[in-house]
Amino acid sequence: MIKQIRYSILISCCFLLFSCKGNSQEHYENMAPIAFAAKVKATPNAQLLDVRTPQEFASQHLDNAQNINWNGDDFEAKVSKLDKSKPVFVYCMAGSRSKKAAVKLEELGFQKIYDLQGGIMKWNAAGLSAPSDKIIGMCSQEYGDLLNTDKLVLVDFYAEWCEPCKKMAPYLLKMQSELKDKVTIIRLNADENKTLVSELKIDGLPALLLYQNKEVKWKHNGFISEEDLKKQLQ
Repeated sequence: MIKQIRYSILISCCFLLFSCKGNSQEHYENMAPIAFAAKVKATPNAQLLDVRTPQEFASQHLDNAQNINWNGDDFEAKVSKLDKSKPVFVYCMAGSRSKKAAVKLEELGFQKIYDLQGGIMKWNAAGLSAPSDKIIGMCSQEYGDLLNTDKLVLVDFYAEWCEPCKKMAPYLLKMQSELKDKVTIIRLNADENKTLVSELKIDGLPALLLYQNKEVKWKHNGFISEEDLKKQLQ
């Protein structure tokens, strides 16, 4: 009898677990840039939500997007004014904030949420942003001059809002001094050097590029430990 009760409880728990997963997947979808763009275009009067800061929104945003800052005190109050029965499309810079926002939207009862995979960075890398002749930050010639050395050159593209970037900053700054005879380490703010980010098709941060004789020897996106990074510089 006890075994039967335990078995029934186990079956019930499994049913609830899969039901919850199914419901979540029914309401939320993480979409690659091209698919996201097509879905927005095919949706009349799409509710397109940029959850970055007003400053980020002013520098670049998707057409017809409205800005509701995820880190703002009034995020929940503002999104509650949207139509929960209609799809909402959400994005940020790299995907972290939009994922958190999507979870909140689901909690608030939105029926369908589309999250832009990789955010604006992957959107730009996919060539979906409008072309511009304006150079923002360092130009390609200046970047090439930085690589004109016999030493290895490690370029770190980072951003102030990027949590993995913040974790890596202390040891990268330390390595700049410790390894200066062997490796030139250059840190570039991605938000201040958008032209380079676009030209190099950088779609995630932090982005590390290791050059030898002006050629890319190794590259890496995302967090990497100090120990593992040093192995690449040997």
